[in-house]
Amino acid sequence: MEKLSVDLEVLEEILVNFLREEATKVGFKKVVLGLSGGIDSALVAFLAAKAFGPENVLGIMMPYKTSSKESVEHAKLVVEKTGIKSKLIEITPMVDAYFQMNPEMNSLRKGNKMARERMSILFDHSAAENALVLGTSNKTELLLGYGTQFGDSASAINSIGDLYKTHVWELSRHMGVPNELIDKKPSADLWEGQTDEQELGYSYLMADEILYRFVEERKSIDEIVQEGYPLEIVEKIVRRTKIMQYKRVMPVIAKVFPRGIGTGFRYPRDWGV
Repeated sequence: MEKLSVDLEVLEEILVNFLREEATKVGFKKVVLGLSGGIDSALVAFLAAKAFGPENVLGIMMPYKTSSKESVEHAKLVVEKTGIKSKLIEITPMVDAYFQMNPEMNSLRKGNKMARERMSILFDHSAAENALVLGTSNKTELLLGYGTQFGDSASAINSIGDLYKTHVWELSRHMGVPNELIDKKPSADLWEGQTDEQELGYSYLMADEILYRFVEERKSIDEIVQEGYPLEIVEKIVRRTKIMQYKRVMPVIAKVFPRGIGTGFRYPRDWGV
């Protein structure tokens, strides 16, 4: 789609510089990220290797017993291609202990628990390595709330959070991410055969086109539908984007004093160290 096209060389340079600058200005030279075997974390690993040098990037693979073997294999392809450091940590023993205590848990709760367990591991290693945790959620996922709050959506800095899934695919090809990861169907790998698009009920490409019109061009539902998109899907995507706003903001803090945390005390990382 022409509207979603970007200059990939410029985009790569912007994101690499972003990672380097945002980490170094607060005193960090190393980063850590979760390697799921998916395209998003793969792209972040490639960007991080270029920004910090592969020796300063730690990718952690955290499979569960039901995870696809392909996921770990694809994560290892990223490690081989980028040269970053890696570690494999099975989360099965730790989450199964909790699942056994709560046998009534459904697949949603289990998936959320696994996502938060993985992020807990990443932040623990960030302390051990004196490294920042890199986010791997793209803009499409963040807008649709397709992620676990304080799980895979958590991080210190996120280089791809303003890239639609379409951009992730394009930049991944540009940077040499293995085709095995680019060509496979996106999946959170929560259960056998699960795919993102099957769970969402529409393709990422359609979601990107609708979201771009709604978010970037500020078009109404009627205007988007007039361009040929199904009313039911447009309404579903717009409604979900609005409902999931709570996942995209910091916790709401009651304001008592003149300069509350957040909008009243707007000092960015630019303080530096």
